[in-house]
Parts: sequence; structure tokens; C-alpha cells
Amino acid sequence: MQFSNGVTEPPVKKLAGLDHLRALAITLVFLCHYRMFGHPDWVNEAGSFGWTGVDLFFVLSGYLISAQLFKSLQQGKGISLKEFYIKRFFRILPAYLAVLTLYFAVPAFKEFEGLPPLWKFLTFTQNFGLYLGTARAFSHAWSLCIEEQFYLLLPLILLFVSRFNVPRVMAFGLLTLFVAGFFIRAWGWAHFVAPLDGQDGFGLAWFKWIYYPTYNRLDGLLTGIAIAAVFQYRPALKEKLTRHGNVMLILGLALITGAYFLCNKEMFTWNTTVIGFPLISIAFGVMVIAALSPSCILYKLPAHGTRLIATLSYSIYLSHKGVVHLTQLWLGKFLDPTGLGMFVICTGMVVLAALVLRWVVEKPFLRLRDRVLKRGKATPVGSLKEQKAA
Repeated sequence: MQFSNGVTEPPVKKLAGLDHLRALAITLVFLCHYRMFGHPDWVNEAGSFGWTGVDLFFVLSGYLISAQLFKSLQQGKGISLKEFYIKRFFRILPAYLAVLTLYFAVPAFKEFEGLPPLWKFLTFTQNFGLYLGTARAFSHAWSLCIEEQFYLLLPLILLFVSRFNVPRVMAFGLLTLFVAGFFIRAWGWAHFVAPLDGQDGFGLAWFKWIYYPTYNRLDGLLTGIAIAAVFQYRPALKEKLTRHGNVMLILGLALITGAYFLCNKEMFTWNTTVIGFPLISIAFGVMVIAALSPSCILYKLPAHGTRLIATLSYSIYLSHKGVVHLTQLWLGKFLDPTGLGMFVICTGMVVLAALVLRWVVEKPFLRLRDRVLKRGKATPVGSLKEQKAA
């Protein structure tokens, strides 16, 4: 397939390990959010740590996106901003705008009352100042806002960094941002959250000032970028890390277990705020390394079932709250909302709705994206030709 840099892109190899992790991430998110509706008792326990599914998505996104960009830079092709943003536009916006339209045009689709202003959704700034007390519907789009901000800035940053020693500058920058996160969250906790301890708005303030802002949630993305940088620029270290994939998996599981006991008993704590987020991201980062290791069971285990869930994960993420709400609204007179039967039906409806969104919206626009890219003839910014001319 020809792209705008004039280089034939090889077929993308499906990595079963990453599909397993992507399916795990969306399952965690679904179970976490399902507790907002009528649910069986076991969902409380199963979904209590499900909020970490977003952090796993961040690590995966950080790795997958930056790995493509690092590879292009190291091969001397530079980065075509036009191609990159076209790919992100057609991958993210069509399905997002379709679901956003449902939220604003069909009042019954809203799982809760209160929507942030439309302009915040359209500019992907909804996660700043998001207060659940007055704006709770489609609140889960906060994480997509962070990813879009990441997609916007990362290639620009890498183009700047590519003028210097990429590995050294990246290592310094990633470490600086990662360490800065500890101090930024500690400061936010001390100034905006701790003074409200014991008051009714304490939890809402924690979400607004700690959980949602981009500058507090960079740990996962930075971890993913660090993995991609090591894999691309330090092949010897990559070989050492991936040689014992099952050991890495066990280490990752041990770290996430530690994070569970640190964070899960009480989410709105200093420990979760300052230490929990980076620990969770590191744990999932180790699991991503394991999933990329040919020696690991995650890599070898066939992804027949998880691949479907992984493929539908974006559509499920966007629509699941509204679909569960409508399903329970329609069937609540006939089935116990807290019963297993309702849970199974709601889960099936979420998957069905995701399939519809995938086939009616996502896939047609992905085909359009491929046609647009084939017609494009943009020269990558920072390409070898440009560098030599300079």
C-alpha cells in the first residue's frame, strides 16, 4: 500500500499479546462503569479497580503511536505531519462525533443529566475543569481528550527532538516529565483536595483537580513512549527485556497487585494521587513488554476471542454507558436490574452496538482514509532529502 512518503508500508503484524491487553483494558473500564447502573453484587468487587483500564490504554497508545514515529525517524524518513494527522482524524473523529451527536440530539441516550458545553467536546478540552456534580454524562470522554492532546503534540515534539541526539534527549525529557508528575500531583493534592477532607465535595474535588487533568495523567503515555524508545534505539536492552517474557509478566502482575492494595481500599488518598498512578503505569508497562516478548504466554496465546473485543474496544468505550442506560431503561420493568440476566443482556447489547458503530461508521471512514492517503504526495517534514538540502 502506497502512502504519502512514497514508501510501501508492510502489512501490520497482528500481535496477540497486545490484543489480549487491549481486551483486558476495555473489560476493566466496562466493569468499572457498570457499577453506576443496576448491577449484581459481584460487579462491585470486580469493577472496583477497573478505573485502571484507562491507564493500560494510555500505556498501549503511548507505545503504539510513538513506535511508529521513532521507526520513521530512525529510518531517515522523517515524520509526515499531514499523513499522521489524517490517520488520527479518520481513526478517532467519525465514531466520536457519531456518539457525541447521540448525546446532544437524543436526550434518552444520556446516562446522567448534565453535559459539558459542546465546544469542550469539539476542542477535546472537556477533561479540564470537569466537575461531576454538574456534568456527568459522557464524562468518560475525558481520557480521549488526553489522548488527542497527546496525538497533537507528540509528532511536533519529536520533530524538534530529531534535530538533536534523539535517544539522549528523549531519555532526559521522559524522566523529567515522569518525576515532575509526582510534584505536580502532590501540589494539587495539598492545595485543592486536602483542604476539603471530611466535606461533602471531597471526592468530586479529587476527580476535578487530580484525576482528569492531562498534566496529572501523563504517566501511562510516558511509560509507553519509553518502551517504544528502548525497543527502537536500544536493541540490546530490548533483547534482554524480552528474553524472559513470562518473568516480565509475573513481575507486571506483582506490581499491579501491589498497586491494588495501595490504591483500592480508598481511592481518594495521597498514596493513590502521588504514588499510585505511576506505579500502575509501570506495572502495565512491564506487562506490555511481556506481551511483546515472543517467549511470553501472552504473545503465544491465540487471540481468536480477544481480538474481536480489542477491535471493538474504541466503539465499546465510546458507547457503552449510553447503551447500558437505554437497555436497563427498556427492560427494567421485566428484569431485575441487579440480576445476572440483565448484566448478560446489557453486555450483549454493548457488543452489538459496538459492531454497528464499527461497520456503519468506523470502517467506511477507514476506507476513505486509505483513499485520501493514496492520493497524498506530501514530503515528510524532517526527511533525509530536506535534511541534506539544509
